[in-house]
Amino acid sequence: MTERQTDWLSRSLALVIALCAWVGLAIHVQAQWSQSGSLLTAFWVLGGYFTVLTNLLVAVTFSVIALRGPDAIGTRSLGGVAICIALVGIIYGLLLRGLVELTAGAAVANVLLHMVTPVLGPIYWLLCVPRGVLRWNDPLLWSLYPVVYLVYALVRGTAQGSFAYPFINYVDNGIPQVAITCVVIFFAFLVAGWLMVLLDRRLAR
Repeated sequence: MTERQTDWLSRSLALVIALCAWVGLAIHVQAQWSQSGSLLTAFWVLGGYFTVLTNLLVAVTFSVIALRGPDAIGTRSLGGVAICIALVGIIYGLLLRGLVELTAGAAVANVLLHMVTPVLGPIYWLLCVPRGVLRWNDPLLWSLYPVVYLVYALVRGTAQGSFAYPFINYVDNGIPQVAITCVVIFFAFLVAGWLMVLLDRRLAR
């Protein structure tokens, strides 16, 4: 494949991923806006969700790639984005699927943000990112994002009396149960990251 074809493939796939994320986010904003009657309130409510924040990161990242080319975002940064959006899909599948019955636009947004982008993000990393660049300490750096989110979500949930996700609700579930769940997710994230680095190095050969 020529360099021009590779660039076209990278930009095209990035555009698809960005559009999926932007459309899903737009549907969520519109639905929340209609419910609350305030755009600022809609942004505030949605800003409490890891899914929304991570898909916003995906939307911006892949929009930049689609516009400026595959070299616009660093390879190690793309690895972090890919593993974080994959985490969205994994947590949804294991802990959140089926908790709320969704219809119409909400169901479409749910599929885009919880299923489509979590699959396409890692696929982009596999197909379009240079190999042999990731380092063994990268997963530790990537983990700062979900850890900071967890602290933010706990503080915010405590202040407003409601939590974005039931598995971090220490009021109902108890601190030990929430702590165990978060620790398991954290170490699973690290292991997945190290497997990603290992795969990256093997593919580089």
